[in-house]
Amino acid sequence: MFEKRLIGWMKWFNHFIHILLAVALAIACVMVIWDFGLKALDALQAGNAASGFFHALGSLFILWTLSTLISAEINYVQTGRVYIRVFVEVAMISVIREMIVQPVQVISNSGTPGTSFNPLHYGLLLAALLISGIVYKLTSDPQNPPDSGI
Repeated sequence: MFEKRLIGWMKWFNHFIHILLAVALAIACVMVIWDFGLKALDALQAGNAASGFFHALGSLFILWTLSTLISAEINYVQTGRVYIRVFVEVAMISVIREMIVQPVQVISNSGTPGTSFNPLHYGLLLAALLISGIVYKLTSDPQNPPDSGI
């Protein structure tokens, strides 16, 4: 009797936690969209549209990550499963974001000491992207394509 109540309470608590996660992810998405708008407006006002746009694009990659996590949360609530490909996809998005943002930071901070383009670092990012792409392909089920819209 006690065990059934405890398990029931734990299931309710777990459901509550997932509701909190879903709300937090939605709020985070709105905040990232707001941040993107502010960065884009600042770039236009400063007359530095190209560099500013790439910084704002970094914010949109965070939005892509949040969207992937929301899709995973929906899938978990519906099926009770979390797929490893979600984590691999988030890693790929993070590497792609770094590959775009790093050169822009080097160009925009060209007068600052210690901010030079590092080809070894960029090569490691490319290798990480290749490896995570291979892992993503290996962990994806060909009969059940990912429903994250990506």
